[in-house]
Amino acid sequence: MIKALVIDDEPYAREELMELLHDSGDIEIIGSGANAIEGLKMINLLKPEVVFLDIQMPQITGIELLSMLDPDTMPKIVFVTAYDDYAIKAFEDNAFDYLLKPVEPTRLAKTLAKLKRELRQPDYTPLISEMLELIPCSGHNRILLLSPTDIELAHSDLSGVHIVTKDTKATTQLTLKVLEEKTPLIRCHRQYLVHPQAIREIKLLDNGLAEITTQHGQQVPVSRRYLKEIKDRYGLS
Repeated sequence: MIKALVIDDEPYAREELMELLHDSGDIEIIGSGANAIEGLKMINLLKPEVVFLDIQMPQITGIELLSMLDPDTMPKIVFVTAYDDYAIKAFEDNAFDYLLKPVEPTRLAKTLAKLKRELRQPDYTPLISEMLELIPCSGHNRILLLSPTDIELAHSDLSGVHIVTKDTKATTQLTLKVLEEKTPLIRCHRQYLVHPQAIREIKLLDNGLAEITTQHGQQVPVSRRYLKEIKDRYGLS
């Protein structure tokens, strides 16, 4: 059985697709969600093999959600939408397949057959490189969509990945790797990223370590591994 998520903001369309997938006998539906924020959290938590993803959703579209996933660990993505003019864009963004609403059982069967063949050959490598325009975060009982230009630093600990701006501290479902690859943030430590334009001071410490002070007074560690890259960037070598 192939483990799947269904993400669609239209309850009727979501339930109808889930019934079709259940009737196919090939799919185990391990969860469903009504928006991209829920979808991102469920993908990271449940590790599905495939996600049936609506494109047109409020706040964050399915295409934007696709660009937020780690290319090394992301599941197959099958877009499901009523708008066929999204087809070319969907495949440009490395979607596995594309279904039009209302989904026809015969067309779905072709997608599932293709999916079973591909999952036997785990050499599919997404090549998504699109930069993120917004970072979805949660904090103080609300959902935040932060611009990467406003972020001073990001860091990870046992409770997750945390984002710090001038006025806000929030948590995101994105990994540090995705933030490093798809935002201007640069790596300065195994657990820290910093925005290069937010750096105001680099203090050199003993044993080849350093500490960054950001524009608004945040202290960010720099490990030996990344110190040379930081110094080279600012012509300090």
